[in-house]
Amino acid sequence: MTGRVIVITSGKGGVGKTTTSANIGTALAKAGYKVVLIDTDLGLRNLDLLLGLENRIVYTIVDVIEERCKLKQALVKDKKNPNLSLLAAAQTRDKTAVNAEQLKEICDTLKEENDFVLVDCPAGIEQGFQNAVAGASEAIIGADKAIVVTMPEMSAIRDADRIIGLLESKEEIKSYKLLLNRVRPSLIKSNEMMGVDDVVEILSCPLVGIIPEDTGIITSTNKGEPIVNDENALAGKAYRNVAQRILGEEVPFLDLDEPKGFMAKIKNAFAKLKAKV
Repeated sequence: MTGRVIVITSGKGGVGKTTTSANIGTALAKAGYKVVLIDTDLGLRNLDLLLGLENRIVYTIVDVIEERCKLKQALVKDKKNPNLSLLAAAQTRDKTAVNAEQLKEICDTLKEENDFVLVDCPAGIEQGFQNAVAGASEAIIGADKAIVVTMPEMSAIRDADRIIGLLESKEEIKSYKLLLNRVRPSLIKSNEMMGVDDVVEILSCPLVGIIPEDTGIITSTNKGEPIVNDENALAGKAYRNVAQRILGEEVPFLDLDEPKGFMAKIKNAFAKLKAKV
């Protein structure tokens, strides 16, 4: 059976799409699946930095298209996980350097020898988005073909809504799901941030993941180390859960209101006693 191609996209930049691509890809690879990550954001290459592979890039996707190297030569193996590879974007070229048919051909080739091909799509709805969508797999009915990353902010939600509308018009995309990033329960409680249910209702899109705000992601990004490798990080656990859902497992969403640490548990216990009195 051929592999699955999943487009990871967003309307608005800065919502964590590339971080999501790196972490889901790493989580799937850690689960024993062969994964290739494709950075299609030509001119703004970042996925290599998040994986700590920036010094290993020799060839890019444009080199493959223009036949300066073979596809296998351009794939860079992850330092810690041999199941994970990266096809990097070119920093010195724009989005016109790769067209939809060329990207689709690369994806079709890669899915013959890999379980998952994750396409890190450029933000927005321009040519880069159209190209990335063209690579989406039709191999498995009902599987995740696209993951729309957004945040519980009105500008991000509005842009995500537009992306979902475009996905619905594409024959290549058979299904899509929503990943809600940088969720802060304290702000939701104080009505300073939209709740998860509100976002899902507005976008009318099934949920594949809720990723809490985690300062550890900044540290992991600077180190070139996806946070899924940190067993103690809450965001890492949330991304691992997303990977399990992609694999078809039923995994409950994290209880982000659960008290963290010993002192928090004591405070919670006292609060419950006080409520009873």
